[in-house]
Amino acid sequence: MSVVRAIASLAVCVSGLASAQSVAAPQFEAASIKPSTADPGSSGINTGNGRMNAFNVTLKRCIMGAYSVGPDQVLGGPDWLDSDRWEILARAEQPVGDHALMTMLQTLLADRFKLTLHRESKPIEVYDIEVAKNGPKLEKGDGQGAKTSNGRGDIVADNATIDRFAEILSRQMDLPVFNHTGLEGAFNLKLKWTPERAKTPEGPSIYTAIQEQLGLRLRAGKVPVEVLVIDHVEKPSEN
Repeated sequence: MSVVRAIASLAVCVSGLASAQSVAAPQFEAASIKPSTADPGSSGINTGNGRMNAFNVTLKRCIMGAYSVGPDQVLGGPDWLDSDRWEILARAEQPVGDHALMTMLQTLLADRFKLTLHRESKPIEVYDIEVAKNGPKLEKGDGQGAKTSNGRGDIVADNATIDRFAEILSRQMDLPVFNHTGLEGAFNLKLKWTPERAKTPEGPSIYTAIQEQLGLRLRAGKVPVEVLVIDHVEKPSEN
């Protein structure tokens, strides 16, 4: 190789490296993380208008939300991953949707909790969402921006796709949930049920509720699914 070609090749490599380094991971404009001492029975993550409010949540719950996985898809890590609880308030620079907020949450967890992980494939039990026999009972969204709120046994999602609804439901079920409805577009979804481990069951099960309230159904299956394996994590300093 001539000296000129070598210099040109080096210049291209340096330029590519500089370009790669200039692409920063999406992040919140401002974020606050504090330990929570609230009742464990009250927790959830609310999003909308470029803001995220995670109240009384575990780090495992945050990982599930950030990477759109179910509880069985997060492996490893210390005991406090699923016991210690946190209050996280975060704001994006401008109004963005849930997907962008969850990508920013990934960056926040890596920065503040020093979270590192890798992906593996593992065959596990899953649920598929399908249209029930009598058809869906869904209200079309108005396209004004996605907004979600969910707690144990309760989901409210405005202008959400069924894919997004499946992601949210995955975090409340024991197994991952996938969209097999074939339904396109955004919907206003409200679903309320009694979790299986509730101390005082008063309402319908998730299987009954999803059929009666949304005209959908859950079908169990088993497929190879991507799981997240925790390599390292630390407790953050309070701010």
